[in-house]
Amino acid sequence: MKSPKFLKRGDQIGIVASARSISNSEIADAVKKIKSNGFEPVFNKNLFCVNNQFAGDDNHRAAELQDMLDNERIRAIFFARGGYGSIRIVDKLDFTQFCKNPKWLVGYSDISVFLNHVPNVYDVVTLHGTMPINYPSNTQASINEMFKILKGEKTTIKFNNHPLSRPGNLTGEIVGGNLSVLYSMLGSLSFPLTDGKILFIEDVDEYLYHIDRMMMGLKRAGVFDGLKGMIVGAMTNMNDNLVPFGSTAYDIISSVTDEFDFPLYFGLPVGHIDNNLPLCFGKKAIIYAEDKNLVLSYC
Repeated sequence: MKSPKFLKRGDQIGIVASARSISNSEIADAVKKIKSNGFEPVFNKNLFCVNNQFAGDDNHRAAELQDMLDNERIRAIFFARGGYGSIRIVDKLDFTQFCKNPKWLVGYSDISVFLNHVPNVYDVVTLHGTMPINYPSNTQASINEMFKILKGEKTTIKFNNHPLSRPGNLTGEIVGGNLSVLYSMLGSLSFPLTDGKILFIEDVDEYLYHIDRMMMGLKRAGVFDGLKGMIVGAMTNMNDNLVPFGSTAYDIISSVTDEFDFPLYFGLPVGHIDNNLPLCFGKKAIIYAEDKNLVLSYC
């Protein structure tokens, strides 16, 4: 797996919108933060196009992202926000120039499409991290740790053990992201190869019965069969029906995977939360116990 070159002061970072529309005011804080870290944010007025809920129609969004992928001066691409729409354009993109000049792709949620497609098909590491629209509400740690990875500095995530966790030594490449987006990619080239990997999942604003349906879908597709392990981030703002489903999201995930003997960790501070810490997809990670905490670091 190839890692893009680490960023150095003065490098250009492109901002694109592959899904839902974004406004200038919504990225203002991110522009300031990118500059304060020594980088040059790059975008144009086409970023703010609106086509119903999307940032322009499919062809427009694909063309804007294609320009950033092909531009050799752009060293990283920050996806402005998620929502829905990335899966509609991923097959319109040509990654030929990108593969000659790999750059960091950074985002989460709906951007899980690209975060998995690129390592899976082109063997290039991607970064699951916060997006410009989230900067005003994010913790400083979530933003700073993301920039540390992009600069090539060492970073770790410490988190508390959870009663539902099934501990064990865990080393391997991380793949995954938003559970709903992963479910939508089943059977496609974009779905990550999971044999021998660590699967990470998170989600937001889903019904509990649908968490169960998606987990059962992944199970029946054989996704869990060859896993080295699994880590579960935030399951934020879950919904229930008038007749309760009877389990939390964590309970559902634990139950669906209880026949497997791989290590399973809950409570990673990653996902639709203010302290959304970054994860490298395609880079070998290790999870180990340190005092009363768990630590995720990279080999």
